[in-house]
Amino acid sequence: MGQGSEAPSVVPLRLGLFGGTFDPPHNGHVAVARDVADALELHRLLWIPAGEPPHKASQAVTPASLRLEMVHAAVAADARFAVSECETMRASRSYTVDTLRTLHREFPDATMYFIVGADEYEALASWREPAQILELARLAVVDRDGTRAADTIPDVVGADGVDFVPVERIDISSSQVRVEVAAGRDVADLVPSGVAAIIEREGLYRD
Repeated sequence: MGQGSEAPSVVPLRLGLFGGTFDPPHNGHVAVARDVADALELHRLLWIPAGEPPHKASQAVTPASLRLEMVHAAVAADARFAVSECETMRASRSYTVDTLRTLHREFPDATMYFIVGADEYEALASWREPAQILELARLAVVDRDGTRAADTIPDVVGADGVDFVPVERIDISSSQVRVEVAAGRDVADLVPSGVAAIIEREGLYRD
């Protein structure tokens, strides 16, 4: 480096965090992840399959190992996507604040954007340690009904802690996929091809 020249500046990692049960991951998940990554100019977006989701304790959930395999298949759609196993490896129930602490230690210099739906955002006060969540990450709020979240719900945390992200409406849900598979119908248009192959191979959602 020549005398008097300045060292190149390092751009902090812009890291998206996309949590969910992903039972199974579907094309709607992929579309939302892409829209958020584009809108927030993310360098990387981590999909984080839940290990033991506390809000679904009374429901039967596909084993974490298979959901994790399906998510790995889904993230092949975009080079910015990757998978974090921090929740599936946790022995206890998965809470957002614990995940954010883990990822903050792994990526201490990153600006983290935690993706939530508008309904989850409105219920933020009921989450475990909401104030700590907002210290660790910004919230990227998307609306699952396809309308612009910023126009329909109040700003419960302040503009400095949240980004409202418009996304394309994709009318697919994991429960819909499960129903279609159980009825013996083709889901090739609902899930990535790798996910469909795993569902078929394992006989998931048949009963």
